[in-house]
Amino acid sequence: MRILISNDDGVNAPGLAALHGTLKDYADCVVIAPDQDKSGASSSLTLDRPLHPSTLDNGFISLNGTPTDCVHLGLNGMLEHLPDMVVSGINLGANLGDDVLYSGTVAAALEGRFLGLPAFAFSLLSRQADNLPAAAHIARRLVAAHDRLDLPPRTVLNVNIPNLPLERIRGIQLTRLGHRARAAAPVKVVNPRGKEGYWISAAGDAEDGGPGTDFHAVMQGYVSITPLQLDRTFNEAFQSLDSWLEGLL
Repeated sequence: MRILISNDDGVNAPGLAALHGTLKDYADCVVIAPDQDKSGASSSLTLDRPLHPSTLDNGFISLNGTPTDCVHLGLNGMLEHLPDMVVSGINLGANLGDDVLYSGTVAAALEGRFLGLPAFAFSLLSRQADNLPAAAHIARRLVAAHDRLDLPPRTVLNVNIPNLPLERIRGIQLTRLGHRARAAAPVKVVNPRGKEGYWISAAGDAEDGGPGTDFHAVMQGYVSITPLQLDRTFNEAFQSLDSWLEGLL
């Protein structure tokens, strides 16, 4: 079995090393990851310049592009053998609810949707690496159990892990995406030469975070697993839109 590992925290991130470390004796793993932090890159592709891979001393491939670039190249000719599965992470920081719209971690997994096996995106609810061993253990258990899955094509499993040692994690819950409130206002800054700019501010708090959501599960000490699909068609709106369009042209 061949696994392509990527992330959005960058090729030198501890979560990437932890994920590779826990999977390297389970499968033939190759790592292609951005050469710098690309958090928030979503599914962007680099189309205005060439991409240059560079192999590091540890065998990881560093790429001057986005997480999606990394997986795209890995699946479309840069590697000698096509991977069987894409696994992304372990992100330091949550990817809950609306975060999946912006997350490079989730985007890397989504780019693996063309393979026959489901892709995984792993995130730890902390910017610190103290509980990475627990997250890596859970990632290994889930990936190794993939052969018991029966999921539609192009399914991605978004996994969020509480920032707890393994013995304090209460279990695993299947969840839906919750929703965040609007983000805080951007922070205006002025540089020493008087030029104004803005820092994007923190994400909004959970607005829809009740039982059954990914927010609720992780706050209760459970690992959250949310199946994602690329098709965003809002089927329930067809009837209303059909009536609205009638007679417009």
